[in-house]
Amino acid sequence: MSNISRRRVLQTGLAAGAMLATKGCASAPETSTGPTVITNKIKDVTLRFIGTGVAQTQGIKEKIEEDLGFKVEMTPLSTEENNKKAITQPKQWDIFDGEYFSLPLVIPSGSIQAIDIKKIAEYDKIVPFFTTGKFDGMPVENSQGTAPYKVMYLKDKDSSEFADGQTDWATLLPFQYNADTLGWRPDLVGKEITSWAQLFDAEFKGKTSILDIPSIGIMDAAMVLEAAGLMTFGDKGNMTQEELDQVTRILIDKKKEGQFRAFWKTFDESVNLMAAGEVILQSMWSPAVTAIRARGLDCQYGPLKEGYRGWGGGVGLSKNLSGIELDAAYEYLNWMMDGWLGGFLGRQGYYSAAPENSKKFMEDYEWDFWYEGKPAAQEILDPFGTKIADAGAVRDGGAFKERVGNVVCWNSVMDEQAYLVQKWNEFIAA
Repeated sequence: MSNISRRRVLQTGLAAGAMLATKGCASAPETSTGPTVITNKIKDVTLRFIGTGVAQTQGIKEKIEEDLGFKVEMTPLSTEENNKKAITQPKQWDIFDGEYFSLPLVIPSGSIQAIDIKKIAEYDKIVPFFTTGKFDGMPVENSQGTAPYKVMYLKDKDSSEFADGQTDWATLLPFQYNADTLGWRPDLVGKEITSWAQLFDAEFKGKTSILDIPSIGIMDAAMVLEAAGLMTFGDKGNMTQEELDQVTRILIDKKKEGQFRAFWKTFDESVNLMAAGEVILQSMWSPAVTAIRARGLDCQYGPLKEGYRGWGGGVGLSKNLSGIELDAAYEYLNWMMDGWLGGFLGRQGYYSAAPENSKKFMEDYEWDFWYEGKPAAQEILDPFGTKIADAGAVRDGGAFKERVGNVVCWNSVMDEQAYLVQKWNEFIAA
């Protein structure tokens, strides 16, 4: 069934199963009230989203409601709050917008129901490192940490165990991801930044920052330590207690030496620190760089010679979804794949799980800049109409394949997660 016809079905309040159930109802007795699903118009459905804020915006909410006809409630949360609510309050949400690295915590709770990939019309358009773990032989195929493919599939419909390979049952449907690195103010650092190790350079003492989210901050720290030749790791995404002890000792020593100006937890904190010039080199997210440029300030974002730390996000369905609400949720998943959302987020620097679909919702010059790594043919605007790059500018790191293909580790939940949090808190409190 095409996307258009599927939407028409939903907007009349009749899912396909309900239509079959009502076959022949014209001959039903006059006293019959008819199938109750007819009264469940799509306009009466409200889906409750929880997520980390990237896609929990008014503009996206309004577009979903305009295109699909049902109502949406969005609750932006921190990473920790989002995971906690997903695990402990599955009746309080319908759509979970989370990261793949969170799934080893979330999936065992049983709060998410498997996604039937046969119901996703353009599942085959998803970039293959999500679905098969392959990507043209690039380093991302052998990346450490919780690569999305490792937690992409469940063994069967009712399982809470990850499958070793492809099945018909997905944990999340991917929709946004990025290759993260260090960001800096070129007007303030006074030199070229080429390595993660430079976060520890003495000349930047008191002017650097690392993000204070244990599962992510530890990965950035590991990239820095390995690049600086201070440590080597068996798997940066799954460290041993001994490795965590050593990382913590080095970080505390650097903190006592005054290397760090601050630690940030939120997108806004990272933007404000850099925009004010309090920090000139730090862990950073691509849209934060975009936000700083929107203020008219020069801000740059890797590539660094050691590669990128990657993260991947997707959406999952509450185990409590059923009936027309579940039909509406699948309609949203297919809408998400259509491309408008990917185009919207692409103007902030995020990548779409189905890039070719998103291309249809971007101007050629936008696509060339964000995905092809070509010089901007004209000014580049963010989704809200603010200029973020001049004509002739080139995206930091170049083309999609050059950036995502060189992800060498992914955000992770480690076997020693509880110990990691304990050691990270020791560092922050030191």
